[in-house]
Amino acid sequence: MKNKLLVIWSLCVLLIPGSLLADEGMWIPLLIEKYNIKLMQEKGFKLSAEDIYSVNKACMKDAVLQFGGGCTGEVISADGLLITNHHCGYGQIQKHSTLGHDYLTNGFWAMSREEELPNSGLSVTFLKRMEDVTEKVLSGVTDRMEATEREKLISANISFIAKNAVEGTGYSAFVRPFYMGKQYFLFVNESFRDIRLAGAPPSAIREQLQNMFHLIILI
Repeated sequence: MKNKLLVIWSLCVLLIPGSLLADEGMWIPLLIEKYNIKLMQEKGFKLSAEDIYSVNKACMKDAVLQFGGGCTGEVISADGLLITNHHCGYGQIQKHSTLGHDYLTNGFWAMSREEELPNSGLSVTFLKRMEDVTEKVLSGVTDRMEATEREKLISANISFIAKNAVEGTGYSAFVRPFYMGKQYFLFVNESFRDIRLAGAPPSAIREQLQNMFHLIILI
């Protein structure tokens, strides 16, 4: 189940369009209830579609995140402790390592919040919500338009939609096409930038363990 959820979140942050089989690949969280949940439950999945993706209540989308530029991670505590694969945090561990403190070889574990190591430039991103905006994106588009005119109008519509989706908030937004431009989805994300290294296993056992980072939310 964990791998399936990581695949779902990967769709949200990597946004790879394409034609997929019904029971494998990357599924769109917004459409899981409509297309996928019945099949998932037939295969033994115990949760509901709303447990995976919901705008109005806590769900799994609130625990699965994009770590840095493209890796995934999971929040595992109410205090913001998160884990990710060793290679995803390798660069941060390397930056903190010295001849006297070889964290890559020997590992690192913070015994208190004060011992956690800050990581300048590192961020984690959560999906807040997504929306099918196909009708808005294609507003004003006709079959008689030249390709350049069509793309210009679509681009302008996308910019307007993304800007208005986050106006007055601290969120970011973007729109991506799916199914060869037949459908468009808006993604609204929230990013955090105070990420501390809380733990890293020795390189000798990195394949079995994951790095731990602490997400510090400043209010």
